[in-house]
Amino acid sequence: MTRRSNCPISNVLDIVGDKWSLLILRDLIFFGKHSYSELQHSEERMATNILSSRLERLEKDGLITKQTDVNDKRKKRYALTQAGKDMLPILLEMIIWSSKYDPNTNAPTQVIERAQNERENLINDLLARIEN
Repeated sequence: MTRRSNCPISNVLDIVGDKWSLLILRDLIFFGKHSYSELQHSEERMATNILSSRLERLEKDGLITKQTDVNDKRKKRYALTQAGKDMLPILLEMIIWSSKYDPNTNAPTQVIERAQNERENLINDLLARIEN
């Protein structure tokens, strides 16, 4: 990947600077989605060509892996790499910020409170769920 600069914020934006990539990570982390069809049925209704390209890009950038489903060899399952899992604190900060400035957020109050008050426990719980 060609970098615009060596700025760390620019680097992150080069990888996940579009809203679709972050929503895919959200779905993998918070909603336990793993298949293309599950990801396609997210609330935002991402177009199939965008979903395909973002999944390829996230895989190329090392945030997700694509594996053959053990139950159905025709299907693929997407999973977070360690780099993808390491995005969890960033997404939690985005949830906290959004809950502060968006009165219509649909983030569960319990998640917001845990992100603010017991962040490490919430991260550990979410990571444990991702691993299973």
